[in-house]
Amino acid sequence: MPLPTDEKLLALANDLLQQFDQLFGLNPGFRAAHAKGIMLRGVFTPAPNAASLSRAPHFIRESTPVSLRFSNSTGVPVIPDNDPNADPRGMAVRFHLAERVHTDIVSHSVDGFPTHTGQEFLEFLKAVAATKADSPHPTPVEAFLGTHPAALAFVQTPKPAPSSFARETYYGVTATRFITREGTARYGRYRLLPDAGNDHLTADEVAKKDANYLHDEIVSRVAAGPVKFKIVAQLANEGDEVNDATIHWPEDREIFTIGDLVLTHPVEDNQAEQKHVIFDPIPRVDGIEPSDDPLLELRAAIYLLSGRRRRSA
Repeated sequence: MPLPTDEKLLALANDLLQQFDQLFGLNPGFRAAHAKGIMLRGVFTPAPNAASLSRAPHFIRESTPVSLRFSNSTGVPVIPDNDPNADPRGMAVRFHLAERVHTDIVSHSVDGFPTHTGQEFLEFLKAVAATKADSPHPTPVEAFLGTHPAALAFVQTPKPAPSSFARETYYGVTATRFITREGTARYGRYRLLPDAGNDHLTADEVAKKDANYLHDEIVSRVAAGPVKFKIVAQLANEGDEVNDATIHWPEDREIFTIGDLVLTHPVEDNQAEQKHVIFDPIPRVDGIEPSDDPLLELRAAIYLLSGRRRRSA
């Protein structure tokens, strides 16, 4: 994917990347955010009526091979799985449509995002970095949250640790536009639902876990049998805001089943593959288009800048 030509957008992406470095340190060969992770392979099978939502190739074909990455939050490659800062967890899925042709879903375990724009997100990260243990109240981050209710709501949303990467629900951050063969379109946000159901740990239970418990558990789990998720989309109604990741749609909105994701084994050379792959939040496939959410182009630019730096390390 190419870097954006918008110089202001590119400058903001670089500023955000530098801010991640300030928060988490420079860790050559790793992501600036969600640095610790593990990749698996599997297959996606569309639901019988998936084509009634989109003409995208993987919605129509009998099945499509996938690779997937589970991850912890932060840019610290050795963050313990039982560290509260490791939430929200991440899940990125790549659908392999042809040789060097793919489309991705990038999601995390909280429904929403703290800010509407990249500039606001940069201000949020700067406030976090400027807040020290001895900072007088209101601290920089308290002052930011006091004037940004969406960020406050995101921070206050419970983020309990899962017992397994396979027992957590993951949410697409931004909306996408699904288009059928006939040209009809609906906006929606992905949700990835674990077949095993959600299962979260108490703070005491998490504290007793090993620092690598999630990564070890998912390897053991997939060795014992396939790990399954259902991919669905929460569809927007006419008039719903589709270009602001901080706005939740009402829970009465239609949940459309897209298909089943079945994970069968870890990626062979896991660290090398994680270093190489650059996930893309923009669909870039016929039948699925991005919304006009300002976070999309910015996130794509950050992922690409971080990925190129990671590959060259």
